[in-house]
Amino acid sequence: MSEPDLSLEQEMGGIVAGVDEVGRGPFAGPVISAAVILDPDNIPMGIRDSKKLSKKKREILFDQILETSIVGIGRAEVTEIDELNILQATFVAMRRAVKELGTPPSNILVDGNKDPDFGLPTRTIVKGDSLSLSIAAASIVAKVTRDREMLTLSKLYPHYGWEKNSGYGTAEHRKGLSLFGVTPQHRRSFAPIRKILDSCKVKNEL
Repeated sequence: MSEPDLSLEQEMGGIVAGVDEVGRGPFAGPVISAAVILDPDNIPMGIRDSKKLSKKKREILFDQILETSIVGIGRAEVTEIDELNILQATFVAMRRAVKELGTPPSNILVDGNKDPDFGLPTRTIVKGDSLSLSIAAASIVAKVTRDREMLTLSKLYPHYGWEKNSGYGTAEHRKGLSLFGVTPQHRRSFAPIRKILDSCKVKNEL
């Protein structure tokens, strides 16, 4: 299987930022996006789609990417996810990540098939984290950033296994919800969480 490279970046030309997000599917926590402009002469070895890397390797590459590249990190909070919907909140997080770069890119490569409307020339790439080194680097930065945040939140809300499941709807997380209910970090607009809240509302009305 081919590894991501700089072919797409070279096609676009100029200063290219790769953008990716992590956290669209979880029941809890923010959605985190990253934008990365790689230095073509100093690219850390082993960058690929964050899902294909071990936790240890992601952590190492995270540090190396921050040392060698221009990086911006953006986020959308749970309240924004519930207010806007997860897709629009993801776009907000992506636009914030690009703004945080400091050095404005001339072109953007973004993972997925929808343009977040950066106001800059943008190319959407399905499975971009498997094709573009810049997008793959952004996926690593976003993943490590979000996992660390969920680890911190797991200490405040210890009954849901967020240190292991990062807020996804695993059996452990669902069990925690059934026993301890919904926290301020849960996305109330997501069907499983809304169902629990509606059930509690009905019980309270009885």
